[in-house]
Amino acid sequence: MSEASAVLEAADLSKIYRDFWGRPRVLALDRLSISVQRGEVFGLLGPNGSGKTTSAKLFLGLLWPSGGEARLLGAAPTDVDVKRRVGYLPEESYFYRFLTARETVEFYARLFGMGRRERRQKAAALIETVGLTAAADRKLSEYSKGMLRRVGLAQALINDPELVILDEPTSGLDPVGTRQVKDLVLELKARGSAVVLNSHLLADMEDICDRVAILHAGKLRRVGRLADLLERGEVDELTYSGLDPEGARAVEQEVRRRGGEVIASRHPRRTLEEFFLETIGERSGGAKRPGGDSGE
Repeated sequence: MSEASAVLEAADLSKIYRDFWGRPRVLALDRLSISVQRGEVFGLLGPNGSGKTTSAKLFLGLLWPSGGEARLLGAAPTDVDVKRRVGYLPEESYFYRFLTARETVEFYARLFGMGRRERRQKAAALIETVGLTAAADRKLSEYSKGMLRRVGLAQALINDPELVILDEPTSGLDPVGTRQVKDLVLELKARGSAVVLNSHLLADMEDICDRVAILHAGKLRRVGRLADLLERGEVDELTYSGLDPEGARAVEQEVRRRGGEVIASRHPRRTLEEFFLETIGERSGGAKRPGGDSGE
């Protein structure tokens, strides 16, 4: 763990869930080693039960690891001062349903020690950011799942965090809301914040992540830049213009001889969905790990 710009690091991080008698029940995470850099959108991608949520809770010190360690902004995840610099949206948010969205966000602002004027301004700005201004004074008991997800996003950003961990942030959102969340993540990146995005939605990851780590059955299968992971190095692709149908069938030399323009010559990319299914062996009937999928 030595990368100076890393805001989150994990080294051989493991978690075993045990039964009442202390016997191993599920190996939820098996020696995960990753690092996330400042200003990076990093995706943890995997099917349900792959260990994504367990990883997030270990990063935040909400679970005690069975092995290995995590570092958050250079300190232990249990460091209270470090937690002030981190935002977290859990997979399921629990709110006081008798409060309005405005009251809820102001409540979290108060927990961070903000004065009345500051927290009112902050709450108003965040409610507008997540698109809830028109419903800001409605009780949360009247909110849909997607609207509650937006409130969760607002509370995760109340402290202007340096690192934001979002667990299934687009769950329950319609396409417009999903696009707004993606734009918000990119805005956080532009500000210099790091974002860790947990999801099983491949399109979300492909749109905004700089790097992804694929988890399956608690193990890290692949990690890297999307451009590198999705490229098909064994195939060359030629894009050209200005040719008649006969010239279009010619090789690159023939294209140039006939006066056409070679626009690009590059390796084509597979889709993230194709790469993901190949990585976890789903297309060849990959077996599930013993103990079920309760490691999510």
